[in-house]
Amino acid sequence: MSSATPFARTPRVRRLPLAGVLRLGRPSDIWFKPALSVVVAVAPPNLTLLALGRLDLAMYTMAGSLCALYAHHRPYAARARALAGVVLGMVAGLGVGLVAASLTGSAVVLVTVGALVAAVQKALCDATRIGPPGHVVLTFISSASLFAPQTLAQVPGHLALALAAGTWAWLVGMAPGLFRPHGPERRATAHALNAAAAYAENRRPHTSGTAHAAVQAAWQTLFSAGARSETRQALERLVVRAEVALAAPADADPHRLRAWARELRGMGPVPRAAYDGELLGVEAALAAPARRWWRALGPLAPIAMRTALGCALAGYASLALGIGRPYWALVTAASLYQANVTLTWSRGVQRVVGNLVGVLVFAAVVPLAHLGPAALVLCCLAFNFGAEALIGRNYWLGSICVTPMALLITEFAGYQEPGRLITERVVDTFVGALVGFAAAMAVTNRRAGDRVEQALATVERARARAARLVAEPHLAPGSLDAARRALAAALVDLRAGVEAASGEWWQRALPQERVVRAEQAGHRTLAATILHHRAEGARP
Repeated sequence: MSSATPFARTPRVRRLPLAGVLRLGRPSDIWFKPALSVVVAVAPPNLTLLALGRLDLAMYTMAGSLCALYAHHRPYAARARALAGVVLGMVAGLGVGLVAASLTGSAVVLVTVGALVAAVQKALCDATRIGPPGHVVLTFISSASLFAPQTLAQVPGHLALALAAGTWAWLVGMAPGLFRPHGPERRATAHALNAAAAYAENRRPHTSGTAHAAVQAAWQTLFSAGARSETRQALERLVVRAEVALAAPADADPHRLRAWARELRGMGPVPRAAYDGELLGVEAALAAPARRWWRALGPLAPIAMRTALGCALAGYASLALGIGRPYWALVTAASLYQANVTLTWSRGVQRVVGNLVGVLVFAAVVPLAHLGPAALVLCCLAFNFGAEALIGRNYWLGSICVTPMALLITEFAGYQEPGRLITERVVDTFVGALVGFAAAMAVTNRRAGDRVEQALATVERARARAARLVAEPHLAPGSLDAARRALAAALVDLRAGVEAASGEWWQRALPQERVVRAEQAGHRTLAATILHHRAEGARP
């Protein structure tokens, strides 16, 4: 089969899975960090408003406080920038919602604005790879603000409350850096070492892809960590050892790799790996121009269109049914959209199950919450913690806490009849999930297949360049290292593109044989570049 092998002409329908959708996974290594951070970020503003008797303003402080959920996986230098961007994005979305609410009372117009804002938030979060919880929290705040009674004169003060709480959330997110300044880099390096050890032990194809992705993620984390301190250089040497294990698994010592990973999880010094020579092109990689996030917006256009259409139709359907809070249906639809239709379907099932169980939890807890404003605030804090502690196991499990928390937040301005809240939430959940998923199927993503073709071409070019450099007797300093890193990044992008396209609805058949050949040849060339360094005495 030639490199120009076309896609199959006959469209294929992907099966939508049910098995395993609700299966619980292992919790994140740092599940407690976002859980504790959001409690610390939310509690002071809410307790202050409680003391002042102004819990009706809690929606605006919650907007800023919830920014503490983001960027826990990033090094602190990168986290500072990411959290600042999230805070500004949150305040901007809130501002659009409040201004729109003050200018018009038309529910149709407000739903339309909410859908467009949700699409922009989805595209920006995916393009910048901000990570969990993604656009959902931003959309929840901006959509709820559309239906908050508002005047233009009140908007600046409410935005100031959100910005102040967001500044506090930024401080909360950065505070752990005072005690463990290299924590994110250590965790990423430990993950790469464990993945390399797993591959060295069994050498199965799926573990190879996972290990290479983990090593690439570790390098990206280290490259975004700011100045190259002594600790960071020690971590770089450990990632190099993981790369060597991938290139020569028969010579690797999995037990030693795992021992290093365990030491990194603790608070002790970074273990020192045997090392001789220069690291693999670290300086060249740092000098290379960074990938611009806005270049990813074009391929995300179909996902953004799905989000806009699905959110708008869900909100309109909720209005047609006479529901008082159409933004619930809008947010439900917004929460579904993932990289492809199959993942969107799975998220829809998880959302419905989690919300249904969540309203039962709300029914059980609401008598306690109605004991007084203090009880209401404490219940919300408990659900904030529970949501972040559980959502890493499976989205539906976290939704069991998110749903009662969202319902209780609506009562900050005054207690409401629980039966009506429960009924409206259940109806909006089904409306948002059904209409949102229908929009995902209606808006096809043909670009997913095109991205696979482009990624294949990139891998083939990068592999040919790296192979040519390996064969040359005299190399320019850093040239082989730069080629190796370009090939590694291209292989990770190819695998991500294939996985995204494989779950699309009515997607043309993928060139699986060509993908397998390109990945196998690419990984062999990667190993050859690493072994070339070792042969010249420039590797550990």
